[in-house]
Amino acid sequence: MKVYTRTGDKGTTSLIGGERVFKTDDRVEAYGAVDELSAFVALLADRLRSDEAMAGYVDELNNVLSRLMTVEALLARGESGAEKVGPMDPQCVTWLEQRIDKMQSALQPIDKFTIPGGNEAVSLCHVCRTVCRRSERAALRVDQKYGTDAQALTYLNRLSDYFYVLGRSLTRLYGVQEVLWIP
Repeated sequence: MKVYTRTGDKGTTSLIGGERVFKTDDRVEAYGAVDELSAFVALLADRLRSDEAMAGYVDELNNVLSRLMTVEALLARGESGAEKVGPMDPQCVTWLEQRIDKMQSALQPIDKFTIPGGNEAVSLCHVCRTVCRRSERAALRVDQKYGTDAQALTYLNRLSDYFYVLGRSLTRLYGVQEVLWIP
């Protein structure tokens, strides 16, 4: 099977269900942003994989990657594709909240913004966080226009919080100085 089909040469693509839309369609933009997020999450997991002590976090990130594929599919549904992709399980959000709560319980409370940096993995957490926020905004535009799975929207919202807390956790684990923004 060839990778290229030539069907998109005029600027269109197919949604799940077969509906053809322009590649600038909000749904394509949204699932493309989530796809970009997935690539950064994989990069973060690869960065952590070399440290055996980070195996639990790598497993978590692999779980996130799988859930992000579900979010992409939900955003890529056309009018006749709704029955082809089931709703996102609410347990996915609960799992993220449990992970956030567990990590946060080991962190010093702060009341200032965190300035990213100090370690490549920490910075990648912030890249994932910001790309996740952009993905969420794109998904919200899809929801306003076409409707989408409410759990997928909640998942993206919670996932950006997960990356923020993961970044803070890695800062602590790697012994990096956490820099707070003081205006």
